[in-house]
Amino acid sequence: MSKGKTPIENRVALIAGPTASGKSGLALQLAQARAKTKLDTWIVNADSMQVYRDIPILSAAPSEKERKQTPHRIYGEWEAQQTCSAADWAGRAKGMIAEAHEAGALPVLVGGTGMYMKVLLEGIAPIPEIDPEIRAVVRGLDTEDAYAALMIEDPERATQLDRGDSQRIARALEVKRSTGTTLADWQLAKTGGIEEDVDLTAVVLLPDRDWLYERCDTRFEAMLNAGAISEVEELVKRGLDPALPIMRAIGVPEIAAHLAGEFDRKELFQAGAQATRNYAKRQYTWFRRQPPESWARLTEGAESKSIDLDDVFGSLLRQ
Repeated sequence: MSKGKTPIENRVALIAGPTASGKSGLALQLAQARAKTKLDTWIVNADSMQVYRDIPILSAAPSEKERKQTPHRIYGEWEAQQTCSAADWAGRAKGMIAEAHEAGALPVLVGGTGMYMKVLLEGIAPIPEIDPEIRAVVRGLDTEDAYAALMIEDPERATQLDRGDSQRIARALEVKRSTGTTLADWQLAKTGGIEEDVDLTAVVLLPDRDWLYERCDTRFEAMLNAGAISEVEELVKRGLDPALPIMRAIGVPEIAAHLAGEFDRKELFQAGAQATRNYAKRQYTWFRRQPPESWARLTEGAESKSIDLDDVFGSLLRQ
């Protein structure tokens, strides 16, 4: 907690976890409980796909009914053709947190994008732009060759990475080659984080995996029935660059393939549900390993009746 501030001025809540774990529902429970004692709450999006306004169904963005219950911020603010980086979101989130505090409300960050949260809290390394020629060479390597090169040029980083993690291997290698400095050394120079200036209450939802995967299947089917196919159809009609983040959102490639005649409806569900489960698995692993020990872990689904809000959020329910 920063000195010279009262708790109401710098308190921040964070609810994180894999997709379909019930984060938004828990945030609404917290907001409703606070409202009973006339305390204001703002729910602030921390999901990299819910920032885009074109896929509210496929990104599982809060419904209009839910948004009417308590203020929701940073949902649907970016257009499909735009890219919202972690730094872009963190800058917007900082401003929104300040606005909430100014209004006397508790900001509650809700989402499953761990990198967004990490950049907001810890800051971002001031890495210069990567030389385009170096990037092209590195990205042209197959994963095995890139890993072998990284073992020579930045062995400490290489040993920390899975040999099949092509994206992180390439990133570490291009940073070292372009700047002459390892990614780890750049990260020591991070700036702009807010963790020293806020009083954070953080909760990670890590429910039973079988329960979670079943929820993933059920929710993807519900998305298809609710209009997700039409959302993707509109994106396809616009001829957007397939490299854009929105075109790589879970479900978009699968639905686009269905629209192109590559999948029938049953195959679409199977492919989309599997992609969702795979994403949930990656998120689960990240949130199990990466957050500080001080972040509370809940092993129940957020809809479980056994969750005691007072045990989880304590004084946030009263001030």
